[in-house]
Amino acid sequence: MATTAKVPSVRADWTEHAETALRDAGHRSSGPRMAIVATLAGHGCLLTAREIADRLRAEGRDIGVATVYRSLELLEGLGLLHRVEREGVSRYEPAHPSGEHHHHLICDRCGRVSAFEDAGLERSVERMARRLAFRVEGHDIALRGTCASCLSDGPASVPREA
Repeated sequence: MATTAKVPSVRADWTEHAETALRDAGHRSSGPRMAIVATLAGHGCLLTAREIADRLRAEGRDIGVATVYRSLELLEGLGLLHRVEREGVSRYEPAHPSGEHHHHLICDRCGRVSAFEDAGLERSVERMARRLAFRVEGHDIALRGTCASCLSDGPASVPREA
């Protein structure tokens, strides 16, 4: 059965893992960089660089968008982040070393992104890989449609901006 509630996570483990990976790769765990890591870990699911910068600003941290982009590029390059593209916008979330992951429901009307896990879906991916004699290294599944809130609002002819 699929669940759309908050996905259980190992956020503290990912933060520690990210700090270790940065250090092992010869990068400093600077204050701004670790604030970005903490923001990603705290949210856990798909944030844009602008959203990260806005959250940091709301916390009183003066970290510019350019610094956020550079940090995201570095973290992604080290395999610490997953990047998901939607309509030309990159969104990022932690890539857990344990392989723990989730998938996404994306509302085409309001732009809401919700995480979900589904053991049956994971088994289907494994069966497909065996049937096709293919070793799956990773996968991202995003289901696009209309969320329950938008469905209750009734039909709309023009999608709302995300």
